[in-house]
Amino acid sequence: MKFILLLLTFCLLSYVSIAQNAYSVKGTVTDTASNAKLANTTISVLNAKDSTLYKFTRATANGSFSIGNLKKGEFILLVTYPKYADYVDNFTLDSVKTTHNFGQIDMILKTRLLASVMVKGTRAAIKIKGDTTEFNASSFTVQPNAKVEDLLKQLPGIQIDKDGKITAQGQTVSKVLVDGEEFFGDDPTLVTKNLRADMVDKVQLYDKASDQAAFTGIDDGQKSKTINIKLKEDKKNGYFGKADIGVGTKDFYQAQVAVNKFAGKEKISAYGTLANTGKTGLGWEDANKFGTSSNNVEFVDGGITIFSGGGDDLEGWGGRYNGEGIPVARAGGAHYDNKWNADKQTINGNYKIGSLSVVGDRNNQTQNNLPAQGSNPASIINTNGDQRFDNYIFRQKADATYNLKIDSTSNIKLALDGTFKNTESRNTSKTLSVDGNGQLLNNEDKETDTDGDQKTFNFSAFYTKKLKKAGRTLSVNLSQSTDENDNKGFLYSNVTGKRNQLTDQYKINKINTNIFNSNITYSEPFSKTFSMIANYGIGLSNSTADRKAFSPSIPNPTRNNDVVLYNNLVDSVSNNYRLDQLTNQGGLVFNYKKDKTTFNFGTKVAAVRFEQLNKINGNEFDRNFINWNPQATYQYRFSQQKSFRFSYNGSTRQPTIDQIQPIINNANPLYITIGNPDLTPSFTNRFSTSYSSYKVLSNRSIWISGSYSITSNPIVSNVTANGTTGFTTSQAVNLSGESTSNFNLYGSIDSKVKFLLGINTGLGISTNGNTYFNMVNGVLNRTRSNSYSATINLQKYKEKKFDMYATIGPTYTYSVSSLNPDINNNGGGFTTYHQLNAYLPGKFQIGTDGNYEYRAPTSSFNQSFSRFLVNAYLQKAFFKDESLKLKANVNDIFNQNSGFERRANGNTITQSSYTTIKRYAMLSLIYDFSKMGGSSKK
Repeated sequence: MKFILLLLTFCLLSYVSIAQNAYSVKGTVTDTASNAKLANTTISVLNAKDSTLYKFTRATANGSFSIGNLKKGEFILLVTYPKYADYVDNFTLDSVKTTHNFGQIDMILKTRLLASVMVKGTRAAIKIKGDTTEFNASSFTVQPNAKVEDLLKQLPGIQIDKDGKITAQGQTVSKVLVDGEEFFGDDPTLVTKNLRADMVDKVQLYDKASDQAAFTGIDDGQKSKTINIKLKEDKKNGYFGKADIGVGTKDFYQAQVAVNKFAGKEKISAYGTLANTGKTGLGWEDANKFGTSSNNVEFVDGGITIFSGGGDDLEGWGGRYNGEGIPVARAGGAHYDNKWNADKQTINGNYKIGSLSVVGDRNNQTQNNLPAQGSNPASIINTNGDQRFDNYIFRQKADATYNLKIDSTSNIKLALDGTFKNTESRNTSKTLSVDGNGQLLNNEDKETDTDGDQKTFNFSAFYTKKLKKAGRTLSVNLSQSTDENDNKGFLYSNVTGKRNQLTDQYKINKINTNIFNSNITYSEPFSKTFSMIANYGIGLSNSTADRKAFSPSIPNPTRNNDVVLYNNLVDSVSNNYRLDQLTNQGGLVFNYKKDKTTFNFGTKVAAVRFEQLNKINGNEFDRNFINWNPQATYQYRFSQQKSFRFSYNGSTRQPTIDQIQPIINNANPLYITIGNPDLTPSFTNRFSTSYSSYKVLSNRSIWISGSYSITSNPIVSNVTANGTTGFTTSQAVNLSGESTSNFNLYGSIDSKVKFLLGINTGLGISTNGNTYFNMVNGVLNRTRSNSYSATINLQKYKEKKFDMYATIGPTYTYSVSSLNPDINNNGGGFTTYHQLNAYLPGKFQIGTDGNYEYRAPTSSFNQSFSRFLVNAYLQKAFFKDESLKLKANVNDIFNQNSGFERRANGNTITQSSYTTIKRYAMLSLIYDFSKMGGSSKK
């Protein structure tokens, strides 16, 4: 611990300011023709040795500039202004000449620039162009056959973690484009891990405006950090790719092939993977996207949420691998995009196909804390369950986007996608429940066998029109989505103990949803600083949930020998429900933008009509709601690299169809849920704020963000638990008089520290928490949960020598229930992660990565947990271009990997352990091939 405190103190001291040098440069920027002063001109000082950016500023309103606190040496002055030719000149600062005065710098319009006019200069490594930071890729050296990811790691202000997630200037990068277009969908790492670094001309980093703001020209304050990879002209024709095959001990294997062919504006790509090592695709997000995201279909503002899985085992496995079990993944995909007709028409399409099977075991230890009720004292139900799972998913997905520029003022964009998914799940479990004194409550033997199909289809059309007045626009958006789910399977549960119960059922669940949305948006500028956006839309939603359960014709059959016919409808767990919804929505949003300030405010209002029909008994239940969605955003940009933002929005949340359908869900016979058709919407107020600052000179970024939300009339669970038998019943209800809330706060500072040998050092601190409620045996239970963490990040790259990344930090979790404040899961922890690669003579490369995790014991679980996972590799490259590599690696050298997690929810605390991938060794052969722009590599 002393070492940790010393390291924290050491890194904090690195941010103390040091004495500044007294060297400076100054001047005034003017137009040569009109002699007008050019305000806000970008003034950059570059190191003459390597053209890297040293300092920069902007000219004042009278065109003057001054940059102080420089050091002595040789420099380049770069002056840039839109539509003007760059001004570049060299200068020297020394003890004799501490200030260089350029006097009046005359800028020349590009349209007036004569062929005889020469501009002195060199190509800078970094340029600032308005909101865009542009990096010259040729100024940064990477290893042969390196990918874009390796290039990005060298760029100031950009960090990439172990999973490939990109952070730039303190903010997460959500999109990586290639020549301004999406490449292989919206997963950034499908670009960074596959495109070659030697194909890149420039890397542009900027805040991308929302589609609506980009169209109307009205800044709505919505920005997303984006990287655009601009390819070299001679690298837009040819093919390139990579093949990687590995064979390991304990029958582990991994293979990957990726091929790309570029022909000018036409791009064709394909990939395939096969592995049982946990790799499910090319990108780090692929594991999350393997199960289709269309399971959750959300209606227009304020509308119903159609959720096709309500926690019923029959709904099938979601298809996501999160480290539990041993996976076998087969995945492939293809991408095509092209532009023609003077770029007036574009098309972008993707197809993905894959299967994933996961087999493993899981143990759950659960503590359910019950309050005193009447003459019954407070009690505890402790449950220990062992589960064996065998899951499988097959998925195909295709999507396409077509864009047509009709004329200079109008455009239409058509998009469609479709997904087919089949899941199979086989689960067996044995569960033992005891009371707080260790007395047996019940035993359960359970088996589920499910098979499900899901089909989804989405279509949208977006038409935009710019009218005569600048800023006056009209857009129409139409969309249609369909989601069909057909699931069937068996549920068998035999409970013995204080109460005996046998469940043997064949279930059929059919859940279908059709949604149509329309929206018309009109923008009107009242002045250069004030504008309005109005919108109106109609939405229709039709959904049905037909759930049926059948018991066997033979009472208590012997499952292994009898041929059983399931034909007796079980009314208590069967229901056919229909929910129709009509929504009329309108809204007004006003936008004010002047100088550095952007402020918008307004509201949307939706009139929602529900028509609920229980087809079993014919009961109808119609309801009408008025939903308000107020919003406000304030943003102040101190400079292009420093801004403050505050936003507020309010939204109505409707109950899900699973919560309101009047049916008993007995997927877990020990914990059944009952639908509640009387649920009403909740309303949430959300507040968020952020501050960001980035200094190119010192590569220092500061990011602070926080949010707080509070929900009135929340939907909570009303739990009735029997401490004598161990059976529990739950129903969703509205809680009046109380509000749930949650918050988060995060802050980080990153900078290159000179006295730490130029290591990029980052300090981060975060906290988040929530307060939520549930009813337990008629008693209100309030749970407060908070977590705290701090991290130190260290990153360093030395060309052709090594690169390293490390993070270290403590964590603490606090969670207390008002029913049993002395029984909690409070405890501390500690985590580290490291990654190191060294480049050795003879084209050898060696590296290691790993993490250490520690969880302290708690009052609920008296054992601690720790593990140290370390992986290592040795690689040898062959040929002059190093296109062939032989790689040997060992996963989990110390054989300490074990699946583990702890969590708390209301009055329930759970600790789980599960099968996961442990130590193995693998030998891989990797081949990079490329033939681009006339240069050939084989």
